Parts: sequence; C-alpha cells; structure tokens
Amino acid sequence: MSRTEIYQTEVIWTGGHDGHVRMGNGPESDFSAPPQSHGRAGVLTPEDAFVAAVNTCVMLMFVWAAERFRLDLVSYECRAEGTKLIELDRTEIFTRVVLKLRITIRAGREAPAAVEQRTRRALDSARKYSLVANSIKSELVIEPEIIVR
Repeated sequence: MSRTEIYQTEVIWTGGHDGHVRMGNGPESDFSAPPQSHGRAGVLTPEDAFVAAVNTCVMLMFVWAAERFRLDLVSYECRAEGTKLIELDRTEIFTRVVLKLRITIRAGREAPAAVEQRTRRALDSARKYSLVANSIKSELVIEPEIIVR
C-alpha cells in the first residue's frame, strides 16, 4: 500500500540575495544566490543544493543496494556536475546531472568479473530507487569507475 511522508524546511530572508534555511532533520545553513546572480561566494546556493541532493541520494541508495547485493564496499567517491541552461528570457533549468563515481569493492575469493557485474546491478538499483533521481527532469548520467580488489 502506498503512503506519504512530509519533509519540511523553513527559509528566512536575511537581506539582499541571502537567506538562512532550517531543515526538518536539524541542519541549518546560510544560503545565497550564486555570485554570478548577485549572490555571495562561499555559502550554499540552490544550485549547489540541487546537485548535492542528486549526488547524496544516489550514494545512499548505492550503499543500501551494496548491502543487499552483499558487496564488500571499501570506498565510494563521486564528483557531480550539473549543467544549467539559461534561456534568453532568463528562465533556467538543469538539463543534465553527471555523476562521476569511483567505487572500490573487495572481491575476497570471488571472481572479480562477477563482483563487478553485481556492483553494476547495485548501481542500477541505486538509480532506480533514488527519490531525487526519480524526481528531477534533468538527464541523469552515471559514469562509474569500478575497482575490484
């Protein structure tokens, strides 16, 4: 049976193009528009938060899938890059998010090719079950480098 969950944030304008966000799970952060949009450098931007949401959600779902696929995860690193299109009328949209992953798995006594295949299946599951990946319009490209030791 389907169910719903509610997630909340509270945003307070602090002047200019700046604000402060309180997230329902506890963290708080100052944020701003990007410097090229009259914001401040060195603080969270909505663009950073969007790309980070995709990156973190896929990582968490990979960890979940790796457990289910009985993978011995040694390390997971991912550099994410979001491409934002700015139209002539100044409307903006993220058209693409690329996740460049480096995953290291310990093979133990198992054949490395079999471990790599299970790792790729776990990555497919991570994408399939990622709430954020399922909620965006952007093309999501996952470019994994899988190292089996």
